[in-house]
Amino acid sequence: MTEPAENARVLVVGAGQAAGELAGALRAGGHQGPVTLVGSEPHFPYTRPPLSKAYLRGEVDTPELYLRPADFYRDHDVTVHRGVAVEWVDLGGRKAGCDDGSVLEWDRLVFATGGRPRRIADSGLGSAGNVHYVRTIDDVKRLRSTTIAESRFAVIGGGYVGLEVAAVLRGLDARVTVIEAADRLLARVTSPVVSEFFLRVHTEEGVDVRLSTQVEGYQVEDGNVSAVVLADDSRIPVDQVLIGIGMVPNDEVAARAGLDVDNGIVVDEFCRAGVAGVYAIGDVARHPDPLNGGLRRLESMPNAAAQARLVAEDILGRGRRYDDLPWFWSDQYDVKLQAAGSTVGCDAVAIRGDVTSGRRFSVFYLRDGVVRAVDALSSPADFAAGKALIASGAVVPISDLQDPSVPLRKRRSFASEAS
Repeated sequence: MTEPAENARVLVVGAGQAAGELAGALRAGGHQGPVTLVGSEPHFPYTRPPLSKAYLRGEVDTPELYLRPADFYRDHDVTVHRGVAVEWVDLGGRKAGCDDGSVLEWDRLVFATGGRPRRIADSGLGSAGNVHYVRTIDDVKRLRSTTIAESRFAVIGGGYVGLEVAAVLRGLDARVTVIEAADRLLARVTSPVVSEFFLRVHTEEGVDVRLSTQVEGYQVEDGNVSAVVLADDSRIPVDQVLIGIGMVPNDEVAARAGLDVDNGIVVDEFCRAGVAGVYAIGDVARHPDPLNGGLRRLESMPNAAAQARLVAEDILGRGRRYDDLPWFWSDQYDVKLQAAGSTVGCDAVAIRGDVTSGRRFSVFYLRDGVVRAVDALSSPADFAAGKALIASGAVVPISDLQDPSVPLRKRRSFASEAS
């Protein structure tokens, strides 16, 4: 446990969700020292999940995305440098240099730099004006400024962001084609059962889903992509292109400073980055995986918020290990997916509800008879029960998991009792 540092100068590299949560947690915990956030975007810290949902639909305004009103930072003596990027960090001298020429001193340094959209290899794309990414407020503002209704959109990538955007675009009467190189949607993040479900849902909603499809290049005319060229030399005419092929962690400044970087900034179970007083949190942090061992990097709002609170506690001398259960959600059309746990190493699956025709069911994943993960589709009660079962290490008969008439929240059979 670190010594209390109520008056330490805390510098946060980044000004997104994790940074904003950290600033709030520090002040709520009684930290008296200066807190400074430095972020390259022109906005105060905001939450990103609505970007591909309600914000894209135009249902919320920019200030509604902010974690806290702008006045909060003034009233709580938190300095936010917007539109400024940290370029270098001197770990020994405890200084950081910014692209506006300023040099900031710190006693505690937190990297909350998040990530950026993975860019597609050029393949003729060049600087086409109708190519979009969804990561920032300004990205979505630019997408919203286009004519969406009746426009032809190609969504490259069948992950969660791509599918959420596809769902919103269909709701706005766009014509949407999703192009995915893998043989199923969400191939890297969920089970075939859930993949098949979302394929059915998007097809029912009028999306043209192309699986096992390679993009060979792009036909560009007058500065815009006019068609996506596939590996078989066929072409999909488009008005707009949305790229959703993953995220790259912003770990370059940390790497130049000499921190351990490997697909993110490597941290321990306290989110400490290997140098006294230095931390990393959120999408950029690669932390110990308490469920499966090794290291993992999570790209989720709950993880960012939880790690921010943990680091605030550590700075204040109340450190604890990070062992929160990973969870997240995705909204597509009238379906809310809530997922928790990890499917790594699972050897059995139990489906609860009708997966073939309805839009409400749950999938439980087990390893050696123990519930390890849950995907709940518009089934909040199953999600809550699943999280409790995972946390307790419960052993539940598959027949009970499959039977909607069996109340899962009353199950209290533990692995230790079964051994």
